[in-house]
Amino acid sequence: MSEGPQISLRRMREGDLPAVMAIETVSFSNPWSEETFRGEIQNRPISHPFVIVDGPNARVVGYLIYWQIQQDVQVNNIAVHPDFRGRGVGETALRAGLALAVAAGAAFVTMEVRPSNAPALALYRKLGFRVMGVRQGYYTNPNEDAHVMGLSLSNERPVSES
Repeated sequence: MSEGPQISLRRMREGDLPAVMAIETVSFSNPWSEETFRGEIQNRPISHPFVIVDGPNARVVGYLIYWQIQQDVQVNNIAVHPDFRGRGVGETALRAGLALAVAAGAAFVTMEVRPSNAPALALYRKLGFRVMGVRQGYYTNPNEDAHVMGLSLSNERPVSES
């Protein structure tokens, strides 16, 4: 993986919020508020908010937020700055986050994704996620259903490097 991105994950801090908000607003048509991100930072028992940091310059280039309640994980938000998309940053970060969840006892992960988000769907399928169902009218601006995707983590093989 020497040709891949040189990124790392670290727990999100309030000082990261300007960079996180900049990425959020260019990534989503219905962005989370700064207060929502602040709540994730403060919700230590279950929320795991991480920033994706580019190694060479320590720039925050994305983020990953998931909740873990015992063996169950829900990926709530993941985004990569447009300048860093298509370089494996999201994949590397999601693999790292899932590995952390597995180390903490996770067995199953779910997430919602827009059916129109082809790059995200391709990534999640590559990692072994499968569509389990549909949430009608889940997204707004524009209105769209959500695919509910799931992945069993009891066998690490789908999320580990091939």
